Formats: sequence, C-alpha cells, structure tokens
Amino acid sequence: MSSFTDDLRLAHLMADNADSIGMSRFRADDLIVTTKPDMTAVSDADQSIEAALRRTLGSARPRDAVHGEEQDDTGWGPRRWIIDPIDGTANYVRGVPVWATLIALMVEDTVRVGVVSAPALGRRWWASEGDGAYAGKTLFGGQQLHVSGIQRIEDAFLSYSSLGGWMATRRARPFANLLRDCDRTRAFGDFWSYMLVAEGTVDLATEPELSLHDMAALDIIVREAGGRFTNLAGRRGPVGPGALASNGLLHDEALARLAPERD
Repeated sequence: MSSFTDDLRLAHLMADNADSIGMSRFRADDLIVTTKPDMTAVSDADQSIEAALRRTLGSARPRDAVHGEEQDDTGWGPRRWIIDPIDGTANYVRGVPVWATLIALMVEDTVRVGVVSAPALGRRWWASEGDGAYAGKTLFGGQQLHVSGIQRIEDAFLSYSSLGGWMATRRARPFANLLRDCDRTRAFGDFWSYMLVAEGTVDLATEPELSLHDMAALDIIVREAGGRFTNLAGRRGPVGPGALASNGLLHDEALARLAPERD
C-alpha cells in the first residue's frame, strides 16, 4: 500500500465536494461567467470549488502548499497540492458534460497522487504512486487501468483538444502530419484525452500549451496505468511546454514526429 493512501482518500473527499458544487451550478440559469485577463472564461462554480478545496486543505493539511488556477499560491515546502477546479470551463459554461475537477499532490518535483473527477460523465479516475491507476465511482469500487499495446503510429488512435494552439507553433505541420498518419483521430479534449490513454482506448494524447494545474493529476494516472507522460521536449512530468501522453510504446516516435520545424 502506498505511503500516500491517506492523501488519496483526502483527494477523493475533496472531489466529492467539488462534484456536489459543480453539479449544483451546471446548466444553472443564473451561472455567472466572466473573462479573465488571459481571455479565458471563469464561472462562479470554478471559484466556489477552488475556495472549498483550499478550505479543506487549510484544515486537513495546514503545512502543505497549494497551487490553483483561480487564486494565488499559498504556503511553501516540499508538499504542494495542485488544483484545477474545472478543467473544461468552456464546456461547462455551454452545458457540455466534458469537464472535471483535477486534484494532485506533488512532493518535490514528482506527482504522487492524482484524482480526476467528471461527475457529469459519471466517471472518476485516480492513482497514487506505486498502487496503479483506477477508474470508477468510489475509491473502493474502481477498475484497474492499463494502457494499450498498440505498437505502430499507423494503427494508433490520437486525441487532442483543438487545432488552434498548434497553428501558432513551429509544430503545426508536424502535428498535421501525425494526424494524417494515425489510424484514427478525434478531439475529445482536455482531461478526457489523457484519461482515455490511461484506459487503453486511445493511444496518444497531446497539446502544445498547458499549465501545471492542467497536467499534474493526469501525469500520475497515465504513468500508473503503464504509460508515459512528458512535455514535447521529452522531459518527464507536468512541466511543459505542452504535453504528450502515450501507451509508452509509441512515445519516442511521436516525440520525434512532433519536433518543431526549423526556420
């Protein structure tokens, strides 16, 4: 049993609370949506979820640092909780059910615990270091996850979020070529692409630009399912720039294919 079992249980409790808040405001007629300086949307549900999780951590783990999407970082030290209150806010505010709360614990530079909870999909994924990755509805009722065994790009299923981010980079043509060469491509988007890699139903997931709060929980779930999670330069972990998750067998070739074009 992992030394982070108590932290995983706490993350599940926080996810339960986040699910309750998120579902209570999902498709609400009075949902308040504003635009942040980076021109992305934020809802009152995003803010309420992060505030609630920070309160829980302030009580249960007062010595731990916290990094979230909507509020300033707090605390310091080797243990740091990473929170994305609603990953897929653009979906959330339009009533699309593909959104989730992402909760992770990093110790030093490594993610040790991750929970991804998507209540509108009726699905939750989780992992802790050394204990494998699981999906289900409760901590004690999960099914263990394993990545696929696909060995060729030509047989692979790739998922992404959108084309726009790629078009502004020197990886635009390499990405388009990779889409062309894969057997099947779909834009499932956001957290879901990476959870499908962990489930073995998708073989590759990638994005050109992501933040720590977007990636931390995804990283350990993919790894504990037997896959690989790196940035687009091949560095392990949720460090950016961008992300590539795979079943491991396809990772090196996909990285090579996504190398930026030279000027």
